[in-house]
Amino acid sequence: MIVAVSPAPEQTRARYPDETGHIERGGVQVSWERYGSGDRTILLLPTWSIIHSRHWKAQIPFLARHWRVLTFDGRGNGRSDRPADAAAYADTEFVADAVAVMDATQTERAVIVGVSMGAGYALRLAAEHPDRVEAAVFEAPAILLDDPEPDARNTPPDVPLDHYEGWGKYNYTYWRRDYRDFAEFFFGTCFSEPHSTKQIEDCVGWALEIGPETLILTDVAAYLEGTGSAPAPGRTAALARSLAARVRCPTLVIQGGDDRIVGVDRGVDLAALLGSTLVRLEGAGHIPGARHPVRFNLALRDFITTLDRGT
Repeated sequence: MIVAVSPAPEQTRARYPDETGHIERGGVQVSWERYGSGDRTILLLPTWSIIHSRHWKAQIPFLARHWRVLTFDGRGNGRSDRPADAAAYADTEFVADAVAVMDATQTERAVIVGVSMGAGYALRLAAEHPDRVEAAVFEAPAILLDDPEPDARNTPPDVPLDHYEGWGKYNYTYWRRDYRDFAEFFFGTCFSEPHSTKQIEDCVGWALEIGPETLILTDVAAYLEGTGSAPAPGRTAALARSLAARVRCPTLVIQGGDDRIVGVDRGVDLAALLGSTLVRLEGAGHIPGARHPVRFNLALRDFITTLDRGT
């Protein structure tokens, strides 16, 4: 079953798309937008479907002044469908959606950018479709390259708890009980910087468009090393490392120095494995593109400019 939901009214945009459309795969419609024009395309990938493509709103106006920019709402949120099957939210489906969006927009190759889980989609896309990826940018990558150390988030989220505090709120029973409070906790942790009220409010509002039941499906779906309470066989840290070994395009890792979601080491380790340029933004949390757009956008611009120079 596919659930199609009309998105909530949105705020006025700094820039509106020049073209919109959708692709359909397996009965699931995914909506995309194009901004600007030019010989080079920047594909801004979706992240975890708790939020949609509007989280790139601080990048789109800047990038579209220089290049052609594509975004699409990840299945489960925004203007895209909400499948009622966890398998529809596997990382492989998001990668296939990205390729389909590129096909629909006559995009032969693109510089791809992904944040958090979106960085995992970027890793698989760059490894498995090298002919479509000119370069790849990984922001605060939620990519596990080694076995995780035990912490509060290792508690299976499908097991009810006696108390729900801190990361104990990453729990399906609690999501059904007080989903807004979970979203406020989660995005408050994403944006660890002072004075992040606007970014937190935006993300909580987008999270409320999806709701707990769809979010649970996205959490149990297969993602690289496995996620939620149902890690898929074969999707391990070794898989992520094997994908990284296949990436041949130029790469950039942008990592916040105060990332309280995946930690700083994820970005540092991925950059080392890829032989990538690493930009570490001290004082930045998990989503520096939203909270520190000038620093992030300039790092992205400088990296893309090196592609023109072939350096």
